[in-house]
Amino acid sequence: MKTRRNLPAVGRRGFLGGLGATGALLAAPALAAGEIEVSDLAGRTVKLKAPAKRVILGEGRLMYGYSVLQPKAPFERLAGWGDDMVLYDPGTYRHYRAKHPSGDAVPRFGSAVNSDFSVEQAIALNPDLILFPLSAYQRQIQAGTFEKLQRANIPVAIVDLREQLAQNTQPSIEIMGTLLGLDKEAAEFNRFYLRETRRVSSAVWNLPANKRTTVFMERAAGIDPNNCCMTFGNANLAVTLQDAGGINWGSARFPGIGGTASPEAILTLDPEVIIGTGADWAESTPGSRGVPFGYETTSAQVQAALKALADRPGWNALKAVKSKRFYSVYHQFYTSPAHLVAMQVFAKWLYPEQFAGLDPDAVWREYHERYSPIPLSGVFWAQLA
Repeated sequence: MKTRRNLPAVGRRGFLGGLGATGALLAAPALAAGEIEVSDLAGRTVKLKAPAKRVILGEGRLMYGYSVLQPKAPFERLAGWGDDMVLYDPGTYRHYRAKHPSGDAVPRFGSAVNSDFSVEQAIALNPDLILFPLSAYQRQIQAGTFEKLQRANIPVAIVDLREQLAQNTQPSIEIMGTLLGLDKEAAEFNRFYLRETRRVSSAVWNLPANKRTTVFMERAAGIDPNNCCMTFGNANLAVTLQDAGGINWGSARFPGIGGTASPEAILTLDPEVIIGTGADWAESTPGSRGVPFGYETTSAQVQAALKALADRPGWNALKAVKSKRFYSVYHQFYTSPAHLVAMQVFAKWLYPEQFAGLDPDAVWREYHERYSPIPLSGVFWAQLA
């Protein structure tokens, strides 16, 4: 096998615009037999002598993207992974464990995003590849992680399934596919991703600003019932909303991932549409009143939580609540290629007539049938009834 993949350099503040993964990779001279070379999402050159067989996920929730390449055996090549999925999305992990019990034996350690990554533990696990998310890149540079791993001859690749979803998901899937020797599987998923996102993007591309809907997005709504209201800036699901033809209120006010808007600002804004994000945080954040989306959730639980959020002081007078254009969506879509489904959901919520024929429920079922290690159950988005 002789493989080289070149991607343009991408930094946290210089993401690729309009990159289609399968068309962006350029042919290059052949390497020595069996060697692999790629440029990762930080513009670094990554070389492997052969497809990786012992992989560490520096953030556990990289599993959402990593597993689409080998859904029948997601833990087969894992030498270790971050503990953040287990801690912050325990319901999903329980379903992984039920379907793939071998995952419980895979060593876990602190997430690289939270500066808890142990280089010493990683080296002891003898991996032939470590995957880090772009959101941990600068932090791990400052910690000297890359220098230590280089001295140990352990290759590291940077991928991004969180910061700039539309631009970086396909290249990230292709990078992982190449490094794992799963190019065919990566190309297949990327065709599916492109097909489903283009159902929306091609329809809203030329939508003029005065025809677009402004939305207030409440990030992790209700996770701290005593504080309101976190919102998105120009990252993850805010970008997905804008790709669906919406205007994210927070994008003009907060750089990066976002900030906090006061309840007074929301009442003054009186948005026509409010979209929150939620998950079952009860185990990781006792007292959370978020909408408990996930594989273990019922519609009754979701509606009870949505009603509680809509009943916060002053909120029942908002246009979005009175007109029932008050929505919520699974928070973990923000760090998963499954955000393609959220994009379709957003489009139907914002422009129901234009996207009357779109069926995100069917796409979500297909996603699970073809690319998910676990079967579909539960609830992942909802409108206030």
